[in-house]
Amino acid sequence: MGFLLKEEHELMRKTVREFAEKEIAPRAKEVDETHEFPWDNIKRCAEMNLMGITTPEEYGGAGSDMLSRAIAMEEISRASATVGIIIGAHGLVCDCFEYAGTEEQKQKYLVPLAKGEKLGAFGLTEPNAGSDAGNQQTTAVRDGDYWVINGTKCFITNCGPAEIYVVIAKTPEEPDVKGPSAFIVEKGTPGFSIGKLEEKMGLHGSATGELIFNDCRVPAANLLGKLGRGLALALQALDRGRICVASMANGIAQASLEAAVEFAKQRKTFGKPIAAHQAISFYLAEMATKLEAARCLTYRAASLNDAGLPFGKEAAMAKYYCAEVAVWCADKCIQIHGGYGYTKNFPAERYLREAKLCEIGEGTSEIQKLVISRFVVG
Repeated sequence: MGFLLKEEHELMRKTVREFAEKEIAPRAKEVDETHEFPWDNIKRCAEMNLMGITTPEEYGGAGSDMLSRAIAMEEISRASATVGIIIGAHGLVCDCFEYAGTEEQKQKYLVPLAKGEKLGAFGLTEPNAGSDAGNQQTTAVRDGDYWVINGTKCFITNCGPAEIYVVIAKTPEEPDVKGPSAFIVEKGTPGFSIGKLEEKMGLHGSATGELIFNDCRVPAANLLGKLGRGLALALQALDRGRICVASMANGIAQASLEAAVEFAKQRKTFGKPIAAHQAISFYLAEMATKLEAARCLTYRAASLNDAGLPFGKEAAMAKYYCAEVAVWCADKCIQIHGGYGYTKNFPAERYLREAKLCEIGEGTSEIQKLVISRFVVG
């Protein structure tokens, strides 16, 4: 399948690229060094209607398609992967409300999320439930008109800055109800607190940490979707999330390629630019080819979603391959820079630190291969 983008998609890329280059990229190095949450960037993204790209206009979003969202995520991440992952995690929450929210829940929560007036976080991962997402230990027990939640979540993106959390918790099994359920928890709810924030290898400006629930009481109306269908909802949202991580990886790979090309054209050895040496030129050719292949996988998955067709296998393929390509391209970017690439004077080392998360978050590369193999085997 080829991808000759429509005029609207090319306009999306042009608009977001110009915005990201002007307002996001200049802050990327500073955010990485200070570990500051980039509220200024996020607020401007909200003003650009980038926080709810695929959310219907009636709920405050842009009403665009998934391909537009993939393109926007790539361009934002090309400028700053930190901003990219913040928006990506926020998008998971919007998707959950779109898929399973009641009209009342959509009006109360999805509208401010899609407008970027409030930030969202997705609470699935636990110390013993990462790749094994079904092994939830956080519990929710019904008590009259409330659900009482107890447990701990870890590695949650937007932990702290977010005001609306979708939390997956194990609920008591009933004859026709088995599996965890999803709940809406607002920041400031008694019994809900933010635990330790992680010191990470990269993406320093994004807040990642623990959610702690100690007899946290949420109204019965805060059940999101059907009882016992929380994990199914999470996995449904994660399919779209994998497209977004693939797009984030493509943005990092694109930034790595551009940095490598610029340096290779300027740096001279043996009387000529290193780009003229076959060893370096072949690296650049491989980077460009791998990136184009990665982008095609991503656009295919997004296009299938837009067509209302199954896209789980393609999303897993895109996420797996794009993450691997991003790490490879960032590594080669450092190699082309030589000693300079190992210093913080150039962005190459930051790209590698950021790219590595793409092989881990939203399901590791190993989990993606497991998902793909199940589709292949049938």
